[in-house]
Amino acid sequence: MEKKAIIVRNDSEGPRVMAGSGLADLLRREGFVADAAARVELTPEEKKEYGAWNQDALESRHLGKLIARHRLNDGLVIGLLTNCVDLLGMLAGIQHLGPAEAAGPPDAGNLQREGLAGIKPLRVGLIYFDAHADFNTPETTMSGMLGGMDVAVAAGLCLERLRLKTGLDPALPTRYIVFGGLRDVDPLEQELLDRSDCSYLSVDDLRRMSPEVDLQMERLGRLTDAIYIHIDMDVLDPGEVRGHSLNVPGGPTSRELATVVERMFHHPKAVAVGIASLPVGEADRDGLSLKAAYRLIEGALRGYGNRDSGGRREIR
Repeated sequence: MEKKAIIVRNDSEGPRVMAGSGLADLLRREGFVADAAARVELTPEEKKEYGAWNQDALESRHLGKLIARHRLNDGLVIGLLTNCVDLLGMLAGIQHLGPAEAAGPPDAGNLQREGLAGIKPLRVGLIYFDAHADFNTPETTMSGMLGGMDVAVAAGLCLERLRLKTGLDPALPTRYIVFGGLRDVDPLEQELLDRSDCSYLSVDDLRRMSPEVDLQMERLGRLTDAIYIHIDMDVLDPGEVRGHSLNVPGGPTSRELATVVERMFHHPKAVAVGIASLPVGEADRDGLSLKAAYRLIEGALRGYGNRDSGGRREIR
């Protein structure tokens, strides 16, 4: 049976670099076929709309539409993302993947199909690999960065208008969210986490592939229809992401995390992976960060491609 990948990307430097010849070589080596990456592009009118946050929401909406053109289990969805705000578009697109059993062409990226006469959104589980929780709201943030609020937005804790513009509706219940590798949380952000039903995989869980990895995948598999695995490159050991402006000591290596990702994609409800915030150019002169990103994608490909056989090979 042919193994397929669906690649979507933003039109910024990090995604452009990841979409280069190295990715094509990796897909070919792992036996996957894929069309050229579908690219998000704002219209001239959208580029004139007010506010950077609003434009981020529009980009996410377009990203979601590119994903929602497909059906559940059409192939592994790979998102090459600018930053973690793109989480919202990835989740929206997965929510609106067409049903696997449906006949005829899928809806062309329509994110408004809920209702008695339409198709209800899928319940999406989220594994969020990041050194930071990104669970702030405008009331708790210390930095004021939207990129520190995206999970809170996805969970419906703030910025409802922005979330709805991305097409993510309904918001994710916090019991659908698992943080992995978290180690830098703001004080008021921690209060929000303490009141939530989010779950956690520690750096130690990732390094030693603890039973908790399988337990969280099985738990999400019971609760949801599809699972998205999101990776901010700052989750890794700073030695591999030296040019990342927000790196934090004590993270797993890309080989350790790729092994976890491969394991997660053996689960039948794991449908998509996203790689965000890749250091590029002068920030990655030795190419270590790009190699780490490809290693993580390789883990997803191997897990997804071998989920029926259960076979595993060493990650390069």
